[in-house]
Amino acid sequence: MTISASLPISSLVSVTATLSAAAVQAQSTQTMLVLVNDPTIDVKTRMQYFTSAAAVAQQCGSNSLAAASATVWFSQVPQPAGLYLGRWAQTASSGQLFGATLTATQQLIATWQAVTSGGFTVTIDGGAAQNITGLNFAALGNLNAVAAAIQAHLTGATIVWNALTGQFVITSATTGAASTVSFATAPGSGTDISAMLGMTAGSIGAYQVSGIVAETALAAMTIFDQEFGQQFYGVAILGAADSDHQAVATFLAASANKHFYAVSTQETGVLVTGNTTNIAYLLQNAATAKCAVQYSGSSAYSAIEMLARILTVDYTGQSTAINLMYKQEPGIAPDTLTANQLAALVSYNCNGFLAYNNGASILQPGICSNGQWIDTVIGTDALVLAIQTAVFNLLYTTPTKIPQTDVGMHQIKVTIEQVLSQFAGNGFIAPGVWTGPLFGALQNNPDGTPPTLSKGYYVYQPPVSSQSSSARQSRISVPFQIAAKLAGAVQTVSVNITLNV
Repeated sequence: MTISASLPISSLVSVTATLSAAAVQAQSTQTMLVLVNDPTIDVKTRMQYFTSAAAVAQQCGSNSLAAASATVWFSQVPQPAGLYLGRWAQTASSGQLFGATLTATQQLIATWQAVTSGGFTVTIDGGAAQNITGLNFAALGNLNAVAAAIQAHLTGATIVWNALTGQFVITSATTGAASTVSFATAPGSGTDISAMLGMTAGSIGAYQVSGIVAETALAAMTIFDQEFGQQFYGVAILGAADSDHQAVATFLAASANKHFYAVSTQETGVLVTGNTTNIAYLLQNAATAKCAVQYSGSSAYSAIEMLARILTVDYTGQSTAINLMYKQEPGIAPDTLTANQLAALVSYNCNGFLAYNNGASILQPGICSNGQWIDTVIGTDALVLAIQTAVFNLLYTTPTKIPQTDVGMHQIKVTIEQVLSQFAGNGFIAPGVWTGPLFGALQNNPDGTPPTLSKGYYVYQPPVSSQSSSARQSRISVPFQIAAKLAGAVQTVSVNITLNV
């Protein structure tokens, strides 16, 4: 039987499919980075993500600063999703060699017990190569014992088995730029275990980290902002001096990425009127934006929990916006202050978790160092990021183009209004009388009274004909102007009762 070739249907009906570009995600205002001088986080990887306080304690140690800060962060209700820990080399760091993560099969102790005369070669701090031989693992019961057996032959460094990450790690005993650990190579004799350790140059996932000299908090923060700036929003630095806080707060306020800095203090100077040395006064005097200080007599991490509460806000939800006044801090013991101490605290734009005589304890007042409300600053950042990303995605995912016409500008306006409607729904903005600058159709009423934003916002789109030729040739959109009325929040109440018989 002869099969004749048939004509392709595509010659008559041609159909193609194009997948639209996936929209990009905005920087999240629900993320937090805590910088800490913890050697379990190396200065090459720099940052790790944790989803529980237990995971931090397992890696960093239950008595570490990192674990203490994580306990406070994850104690908040509702509980935040996760926490980034970053390495600040407050002191000089050591050179390290991180082996590849071993598979379950590679970790089987029976495999290691078969080695009775193992060895490898490694160089510490650029010195003479150490030819380690005669390793006998036959009687060993686990990989911790394997590491201990190797340690007995290794000088100038320590080797450990990290069961959490499934890898061997060698750390030089020295610190600074000259502190190094080479990749492992074959020994002069015996069974080569360099690949079993996952520590050769060819081991997938193995990497070297050279030591570095001590760095300032600002230098570390600059690295994180440049390399990971879109991955975190809130920031706290453990063990920083007041001068560090001042430098970092100023830097973050000027960063192109959106960040909010939390400073915890136990300085009792914030409770004394006229004190000019406490960190709250210093940041207030510098009019530092996007930064807040919290005092606690019992905790060095109180501001982390304060941010943990507001960074859980989901601005895509309905009626989700909050302020910080009256909120709880489950991981912080409340302070009992006198009226004069409270007045001093508030005068420095400093926050506290305070006990009241009705048995309640509340966070108060929820204010930034420059006097602006924390919820207003963070909510505004969330709004800016949402509009920025929505407009970008409109341009990015439109398969043709947004024309430089009034119709095209209207597409952008509609996109902006969708975000504003979302923030009206979450309670950040609300209808109200507009007392700001007037533009577009937003003008005073005939009787001279200010206009009302019935939706809580107004977007002005000028006609394309108003653009200059140079703007059109450069393909720049018309300048959109937005008026938005903050919903605000009630924090104190005055009630006047008149009784008459």
